[in-house]
Amino acid sequence: MSAKAITEATGKDILNRHLNQHGAGAAACRFATVNAETDWSKLSVDHPWLLTTPLVVKPDQLIKRRGKLGLIGVKKSFEQVKQWIGERLNKDQKIGNAVGKLRNFIIEPFVPHTEAEEMYVCIYSHRSADTILFYHLGGVDIGDVDAKAVKLEVPVDSTLSLADVKTTLLKAITDASKKERIAKFIYALYATFADLYFTYLEINPLVVTADNLYILDLAAKLDSTADFICRPKWGEIDYPPPFGRDAYPEEAYIADLDAKSGASLKLTILNRNGRIWTMVAGGGASVIYSDTICDLGGATELANYGEYSGAPSEQQTYEYAKTILNLMTSSPKHPDGKVLITGGGIANFTNVAATFQGIITALREFQPKLVEHNVSIFVRRAGPNYQEGLRRMRDFGGTLGIPLHVFGPETHMTAICGMALGKRPIPQVASVEFSTANFLLPGGQQAQADLKAASEAEGLGSALRSTTAQSIKLPPISADESDGLATNNHQQQSKSNGSNLNFNRKFFSNTTKAIVWGMQQRAVQSMLDFDFICRRDEPSVVAMVYPFTGDHKQKYYWGHKEILIPVYKKMSDAIHKHKEVDVMVNFASLRSAYDSTLEVLEFPQIRTVAIIAEGIPENMTRKLIIEANKKGVAIIGPATVGGVKPGCFKIGNTGGMLDNILHSKLYRPGSVAYVSRSGGMSNELNNIISKATDGVIEGIAIGGDRYPGSTFMDHILRYQSDPETKLIVLLGEVGGTEEYDVCAAVKDGRITKPLVAWCIGTCASMFTSEVQFGHAGSCANSDRETATAKNKALRDAGAYVPDSFDTLGELIHHVYGELVKTGRIVPREEVPPPTVPMDYSWARELGLIRKPASFMTSICDERGQELIYAGMPISEVLNKDVGIGGVISLLWFQRCLPPYVCKFFEMCLMVTADHGPAVSGAHNTIVCARAGKDLVSSVVSGLLTIGDRFGGALDGSARQFSEAYDTNLHPMEFVNKMRKEGKLILGIGHRVKSINNPDVRVKIIKEFVMENFPQCPLLKYALEVEKITTTKKPNLILNVDGVIATAFVDMLRNSGSFTSEEAQEYINVGAINSLFVLGRSIGFIGHYMDQKRLKQGLYRHPWDDISYVIPEQYN
Repeated sequence: MSAKAITEATGKDILNRHLNQHGAGAAACRFATVNAETDWSKLSVDHPWLLTTPLVVKPDQLIKRRGKLGLIGVKKSFEQVKQWIGERLNKDQKIGNAVGKLRNFIIEPFVPHTEAEEMYVCIYSHRSADTILFYHLGGVDIGDVDAKAVKLEVPVDSTLSLADVKTTLLKAITDASKKERIAKFIYALYATFADLYFTYLEINPLVVTADNLYILDLAAKLDSTADFICRPKWGEIDYPPPFGRDAYPEEAYIADLDAKSGASLKLTILNRNGRIWTMVAGGGASVIYSDTICDLGGATELANYGEYSGAPSEQQTYEYAKTILNLMTSSPKHPDGKVLITGGGIANFTNVAATFQGIITALREFQPKLVEHNVSIFVRRAGPNYQEGLRRMRDFGGTLGIPLHVFGPETHMTAICGMALGKRPIPQVASVEFSTANFLLPGGQQAQADLKAASEAEGLGSALRSTTAQSIKLPPISADESDGLATNNHQQQSKSNGSNLNFNRKFFSNTTKAIVWGMQQRAVQSMLDFDFICRRDEPSVVAMVYPFTGDHKQKYYWGHKEILIPVYKKMSDAIHKHKEVDVMVNFASLRSAYDSTLEVLEFPQIRTVAIIAEGIPENMTRKLIIEANKKGVAIIGPATVGGVKPGCFKIGNTGGMLDNILHSKLYRPGSVAYVSRSGGMSNELNNIISKATDGVIEGIAIGGDRYPGSTFMDHILRYQSDPETKLIVLLGEVGGTEEYDVCAAVKDGRITKPLVAWCIGTCASMFTSEVQFGHAGSCANSDRETATAKNKALRDAGAYVPDSFDTLGELIHHVYGELVKTGRIVPREEVPPPTVPMDYSWARELGLIRKPASFMTSICDERGQELIYAGMPISEVLNKDVGIGGVISLLWFQRCLPPYVCKFFEMCLMVTADHGPAVSGAHNTIVCARAGKDLVSSVVSGLLTIGDRFGGALDGSARQFSEAYDTNLHPMEFVNKMRKEGKLILGIGHRVKSINNPDVRVKIIKEFVMENFPQCPLLKYALEVEKITTTKKPNLILNVDGVIATAFVDMLRNSGSFTSEEAQEYINVGAINSLFVLGRSIGFIGHYMDQKRLKQGLYRHPWDDISYVIPEQYN
């Protein structure tokens, strides 16, 4: 939703900060807000005028006509206000059909005035202009303001003048001084309205006294999509729910998820204790599911409205599903059990398998509660990778312990609603699609055979469909008139709308060439694959524009071969080098879509622009529409998936994956053209129309925003002018009035072709409080904008309107049948499309192929939503505070080792971190750093010196001591054996330290191991060896290498975490040296940073420290 209502207090706060900057000359609004948590004594301190002024008090919860309802207290003292609020706070209040509790109030000073000083001002935005209403008599008894008020239209992208205000709006104001003050106020109010992206602002009354102007009562809406522009001016905005529906923390949580995601996540709780819960994918689909549930008598039991769409990740879907399941299972049990409808249309680009995995994870987590609440689950979904998603859901359903019924695109989208509510039988065998593109899926052959046998036995589908069809009474179709009959009417309407669009122009053909703005590789490849199966001679995408890189080329597939498509940094370069382009597909973000579209409108060769982004501020969209109309450019969108011209061209991700394009026969033209708001539902229409008729000839999703760039009529008139289009389908929705233009065109003969129409959102009238559906524009602001009123108007005008969306396909089929019967459509013979090789990554995800992995890993997995160390999510690693030692235990040893072992690791790292600049590793690092080398090169030069002579003695020491101990050699025998073989005992000896000057590091580690390790036989053995070696020479002590090595072996053998084979394997692979390598890297980095900090120059070794031994010259 874009236009969102704000509280009166929020609106007045915004006006207080900005209105008088434009010269309004109005008094600042003084007010105080009250709720159940208010500290009255503190409130009176913060607002001392509360104790000295007569007061007005009223609830501030988006309630209209508070005066008429007796919800305003006037001229009361502070104590009386406290009593007035106390009598109403948290008490039920019925307003219309809605019942809610009064929780928020606003208190203001009473402004003494006469009725003659009350006036009415309102500003609201619509597609082509902003309308200012003014009436010189305001107040609670104003009556029908639309009929009484004077109107002034301010066209989009134009300015308001004081003269216009005076001459048009203020004719009834005779006092010149008063007129001047009011004119300046209205002028400033409009400037604030436009500057701060208000969509609605009503003041009633505006009190104009002899010395000031006062805003007494205010209602306002903001364009919430402009938050990224206006937040510094707005501040933090809290959008309250409509009266009669409480704000739930779960709704706020999903709204927060939505704000942080590129996907769309919506949740509205309608009835906390309802038994029918929905989890629907797609903005349009979510409305249709709610419609169908209400049509089937489930309105009072419908618990929620919501949707997830826009390719949410597995984790986001899990969070969404978990929230709904928690709500569902935390409310009281229902005697009839509960149902969860997990539905959706045919997705264009959302990976169904990934989102279903998130839902499955949530279902698994709530499984006991779902059983306890006797929940039945009904699933219907299709789109990219839906086969794998449905397979996973079916397999999981067998383990869930509750009924879980799964269906795909072979089942009508809303059929599961009837099944869930017991109004329709549940098929024992679902008619599942077992192929994707031209490939048969795993297990498909046997499953298809079983399905065919079951279907023949039970006679599924056909009998039911024919029975239903007989109940549809089809009005006779009028004789076909010439296809160009309405051309002049079209052009006349175009001019009257201020548009230069030519409705006779075909937007797309099989030679259409496009530029794509944005690095949308998947969408571009999808367009090229579509081109190929449509047997186009050349790709439709000739270039891409991406301003964040330099000019380069991107590789794509054209059928079996690879091609290169240029990517330009500048739009002008792309346009000038590709003169054949006339379409731009704009994938720019909501922040940059406006500027990038304005830029492309400067090039006359571009005739059509598709804007994909959702959430573009309405003021920007309206300006784009004006500019595009001036230049005769058609805009599809914003907030759209695009459109498709079967056999010719498709926009971006429209139509989804190749399997859906093939199943919906979009590779060749049919006879039916459709226009829809919803992108997701356009794909569902492709499916419905392909099954009910000979297929689609063109389909456009104009977008879900309040002001789409092109309207239903723009496209329907194009279809009317196209001789190949025989049947038109319109899928409208609640909100707006564009469908009434269609009604008028059907009545006056501008539309003569059969029109099948349905407006979604019929459920809105059954809800007791206002519900904003998934699309920004799907909210009725009057009875005329309801879906029910529109459907009736379309039916009365002569369009073919079904009883519900459930029967839309059947009605289309029968109208099509009449057209075939009368010879107006002659079905053509099917031509099989060429095969397109499936991408390797997609084929593998579908399970069609397998390939040996190039690498194997068993310690870390970064593929999911959360990094995993040896099976432990990173969040758990951090929350459990396992430390560096714990991370080492996970990544090096694939298990959580005891705390004392982790502490031992950390001690080893600390004592081995550095041993001064003179040792070979540190020396090398310093020399490299002073030579200007980078960090990695310098540290690596130091690490390369580690070996048996420097630091690398740990593994060797561990092997020597453990072999001696394991062969039961007495320490003296071990010393004598090594001396006899002429080998040094690794881990024994120190250059500086001795028995009389012990190494503190060794002492600390030795004492820790002795105290904390369960057993340490090898360390004790090494200490016995030390007693023997120090009698020979006092510096032959057990050094750091020796104590770490022997303690490490004791840990491996005696901690209880490793088998003897595992322990020996770690010794053999050199795991013990790893502690020295990791620890000493810390020191090497320190030396590198130290040299850089000290700005040391290139190192050159002094001559006097070099002994030059040169051979005598040969004589």
